[in-house]
Formats: sequence, C-alpha cells, structure tokens
Amino acid sequence: MTTDETVEKILRGYDTITVVGASTDAAKPAHYVPEHMQQHGWRIVPVNPRGGTILGEQVHESLAQVPEQVGLVDVFRPSEQAPDVARQAVAAGATALWLQLHIASDEARRIAEDAGLLYVENRCLIIEQRRLSLSAPEL
Repeated sequence: MTTDETVEKILRGYDTITVVGASTDAAKPAHYVPEHMQQHGWRIVPVNPRGGTILGEQVHESLAQVPEQVGLVDVFRPSEQAPDVARQAVAAGATALWLQLHIASDEARRIAEDAGLLYVENRCLIIEQRRLSLSAPEL
C-alpha cells in the first residue's frame, strides 16, 4: 500500500519527472498532469514512441533513450503495460516509479520494490501535489 510518507518523499526528492506515455493532446491527463507539474517547477522529460516535442521538451522514444540519469518515472500507460515499464525503469537506473490514478499492478510493484525503487500506484501527481501544497524542490 502506498503511504503518504512515500508520496511526500518522492515529491520533495525529485525535481525532474520522466513521463512515460506523455501526450501532445491537451485534453488527456498524460498532457495536463505533466504540464501542471512543469508549471509548479518540475522539469518534464517526455517519453513516447512517436517522438517530437511535448511541453517544449524533446520527446525520447523509450526510457532507454533518455540520455541523462533517470530518477522518477511517472507512468501513463494501461495497468497491463506497467510491469514492462517497471522493468525498463529499473534498467534505466530509475529510483522511483509512480503509476498514475487508475493504474495499478502487483507485478510492477514487485519489480520496483525488488530493485529498491520508491513506488506509488493509483495516485495522481496533481492531486498529491495540491494536497501537500508542494512546489518542485531546489536540488
């Protein structure tokens, strides 16, 4: 079970969010959630196989193609795809995995926790950021 302590540790501990499944469609949560977080100081690194640009940032086609150290991975993919994303996050050296609202996976949780990642599932970054009244940390 995700704890408030874990949620707060992630939001206070990461200034960059790598968003798997980021979208160019402003009506989708995979666009407006990262946009909200960006507006509150977090840097967004979008990941989508279509490439291009999202929120003014270059899109990487996979987690493996992100050229910098990956810390927090935020997932906007169906629950069935979460275990594969978790494996990719571990392989990319991520230290935290966040599955957005309505996304949950026991297998993804096991993969993440076995690799020592902080793990959150079925919670929305916007809701938690607002609830805790946080802005991006200055790291």
